[in-house]
Amino acid sequence: MADGSNSKFHSHNVTVSGGYEIAVNEAGSGPAVVFVHGSGPGASGMSNFRLNLGAIADAGYRVIAPDLLGYGASSKPTGLDYTLALFTDTLLEALAAMRVERASFVGNSLGGAVAIQAALDQPALVEKLVLMAPGGVESRETYFAMPGIARMVGDFTSPDFTEGDQRRMISNLVYDPCVITDALVAERYQVARTQPKDVLARMRVPDLSPRLAELSQPILGFWGKEDGFCPVTGAQKFLERCADVRFMIFNKVGHWVMVERAAEFNRYAIEFLALDTDPHKD
Repeated sequence: MADGSNSKFHSHNVTVSGGYEIAVNEAGSGPAVVFVHGSGPGASGMSNFRLNLGAIADAGYRVIAPDLLGYGASSKPTGLDYTLALFTDTLLEALAAMRVERASFVGNSLGGAVAIQAALDQPALVEKLVLMAPGGVESRETYFAMPGIARMVGDFTSPDFTEGDQRRMISNLVYDPCVITDALVAERYQVARTQPKDVLARMRVPDLSPRLAELSQPILGFWGKEDGFCPVTGAQKFLERCADVRFMIFNKVGHWVMVERAAEFNRYAIEFLALDTDPHKD
């Protein structure tokens, strides 16, 4: 682990409907916390949350970091629409196969939308939500007009996607590119080379904002003020519509709060996960 954690992760695959394989990395024991990564060429659970997973596991949790369908080491089918339902259903099926009956979900970007959809679909499963610049709360047109997404889709769908394109793309996720290492670029480029173009070109995520009021789970949210992928104004939608929510906005931070402010993210997330939020207790 790049964060110096001595937590030991083990990897395994879970077969879901359609014969697809969902790759999972796990560490620790205790209450389950599922980390759901975002979109983009080369994305995976470990690469998105490398600075966070060990800290949460060491705090006394069973950390589960799956790769969504089409990403990381999971199956990457072609010729289909990558819908939010497809991502969510295959993830929930994998968790059921792993006998996960209750878990908190941590999601960034696309992973935030997946976490929200999971909470709406199976509220008894999802205990708490930790969201970093979650997707799924704006129209498709709004997202694709954002400068980061426009550049990402244009570069990745070109026939000659290079490692230089990969570096530039990851650098767009942060305010200060000094946090982007050569190892991270190489790791994500190797994954991106195996991904079908459909994973971005045919991704379909609906606007879930009209349903935010249905979320009964406690929510902790983070957003970078200089986010070029998901408008920071989305935080206000949660604050206006959700019953139990708190959001932090970070100045001079881009789309990856959990990377650019890893120590703060880890501390706040661990404190939130430990909170007793049962409304029926005295």
